[in-house]
Amino acid sequence: MTPEEYVEAVLDLVERIPPGRVMSYGAVADALAERSGRVSARLVGSIMARHGGGVPWHRVVNAAGRLPPGHEVEARARLRAEGCPLRQSGVDMSAAAWSPEEGM
Repeated sequence: MTPEEYVEAVLDLVERIPPGRVMSYGAVADALAERSGRVSARLVGSIMARHGGGVPWHRVVNAAGRLPPGHEVEARARLRAEGCPLRQSGVDMSAAAWSPEEGM
């Protein structure tokens, strides 16, 4: 998979995250690892920062549920509007984490 194809794969997966649910950067990387040969939460974060404006970027958080840095207020408002379970520190990952296998 070329770097450009990986960007597209990340964005396609983020598009599939249902409203009110989230994935961590690492979970996105893990879900694409077999096809891509890449396993980097940092790379997913970089892709989201550069190319994620057209997808539901607010549904990608860190493993602890913290919201995207610099966009916490907007992400919290969007997630709240979708009915996502939130905590004071971010998303309740035990209730909101989504895996692509759930959508199959």
